Amino acid sequence: MSEYKDLTILLKMLVERVQELEKYVFDQDNILMKSGLVKVGGYRPSRATSNSPDSNAIHKMDWSQLDDMVKNLTGE
Repeated sequence: MSEYKDLTILLKMLVERVQELEKYVFDQDNILMKSGLVKVGGYRPSRATSNSPDSNAIHKMDWSQLDDMVKNLTGE
């Protein structure tokens, strides 16, 4: 019986400690969110509006055309 009580007390202590740690982590995350350091959503580029040629057109290009295409895509 004493062993059961000891285990119960130990489990209660562990649960309390886990709850304290969860609260601490939650509070720290909120500090980061409030300061703006955590970014929830980000920019997602759209591939649907891409003007890049298909693989068949690229296959038929010479090196100068490929170089021009890369410069246009990178904004140079």
